Amino acid sequence: MDKETNADGAAEKNSCRGCCTKSGGTPRGKLHCFDWLADVPGGKAQSDLVEVQFKNTRKGFYKNSIGLDLAIGDLVAVEASPGHDIGEVTLTGQLVALQMKKAGVKPGTELKRVFRKAKPGDLEKYREAQARENDTMIRARKIAENLKLNMKIGDVEYQGDGNKAIFYYIADERVDFRQLIKVLAETFKVRIEMKQIGARQEAGRIGGIGPCGRPLCCASWMTNFVSVGTAAARFQDISLNPQKLAGQCAKLKCCINFEVDTYVESVKKMPSKEIRLETADSTYYHFKYDVFKREITYSTDKNIAANLVTIDADRAFEVIALNKKGEKPLSLLRDGDDNRQERKQYNDILGQDITRFDKKKKKKKNKSAQNRQHGDNSRPQENRQEKQGEKNDNPRQNRKDRGNRRDRNLKPGDTPNNTAEGEGRNAEQAIAPAMSPSRRMLNQNDKDGE
Repeated sequence: MDKETNADGAAEKNSCRGCCTKSGGTPRGKLHCFDWLADVPGGKAQSDLVEVQFKNTRKGFYKNSIGLDLAIGDLVAVEASPGHDIGEVTLTGQLVALQMKKAGVKPGTELKRVFRKAKPGDLEKYREAQARENDTMIRARKIAENLKLNMKIGDVEYQGDGNKAIFYYIADERVDFRQLIKVLAETFKVRIEMKQIGARQEAGRIGGIGPCGRPLCCASWMTNFVSVGTAAARFQDISLNPQKLAGQCAKLKCCINFEVDTYVESVKKMPSKEIRLETADSTYYHFKYDVFKREITYSTDKNIAANLVTIDADRAFEVIALNKKGEKPLSLLRDGDDNRQERKQYNDILGQDITRFDKKKKKKKNKSAQNRQHGDNSRPQENRQEKQGEKNDNPRQNRKDRGNRRDRNLKPGDTPNNTAEGEGRNAEQAIAPAMSPSRRMLNQNDKDGE
């Protein structure tokens, strides 16, 4: 009968035994293995092996020696040293043997037993032990700091009966924690076990959001961690920038390995980078390639991009075959083909040129200052003046401007009555009353006669 355990440990019927969610739709977690043999008759009777998961990523394999009717999701009490531990059943039947082989458990290894399904008393004691884990971790960190140990205690896990505590720590180098174990045992009165984890396991335990905008792979679905090297980035022509290649764990991103196998298989169907192509007009060197489009770009210079020509892999193999025979084609391109590189145009996704932000506006210079600087006196006086109401830096020029404006505003028959500045005027004309032009001419003749 298909069953699933709720929070109180009681089993309830469920129509899907191998599904990836708990009762209520809660996901089981990244370490859950889908039981695709759940509907096969006799699959359970042929194997008494059970896979049990504990806190974090810790799993164990146990033997159901007393023939309990167990299903995925049941909370069980299993054998531990010393006492017992509480865990959740994640897999039963024939698939457990395959999981043991994947985990590296040898066939003749003696397995511990499953005692019973967890009772309410077992669950209550287990919750009390879980409530002490956070306080124990904080106090253990202070103890390690006082002992001046170069390590970080990332998490603490209590055994189901509360008689043992597992301390997960991170360290870059070898740590002698013998004194630490003595102090921890005296402080917490439990049996101490130290387990070292890596930076990837720590990131998977904490979780977070990656640069792709999705939850971290190590915290969502990855079950094991494979070594990642820079050779995988070179195969994919990824820029070897440590800031872009490193993940939140400060190690190389695990996703670099996801597509490297496809790239390796595709590169095998491409000509080698070391082969150069000879034509009648020039020698071409490998510049770059697109393994999925099977296109290769060649350059006439070995170090820089010069006279780039893009051809497909089939054409490259044809030219290589001709060169081996001692023949040189007129061009890398086939007859009737144009250069693929020339017809490829870059289109901005915004449809605009973002370099417009780099253009700086030139400041408008003062026209009169610019004219004085270049000595431009050929233009009329009115064109060199500023707008009406603006002041000039030269006081004498201001007086001339006011006089000129006043003369232009006089009505026919009027004479200007302003101060004496400018040529042909003297102090007497400045203080004398206005007179007609004929009278002014007589006065001038009298002065000349004197």
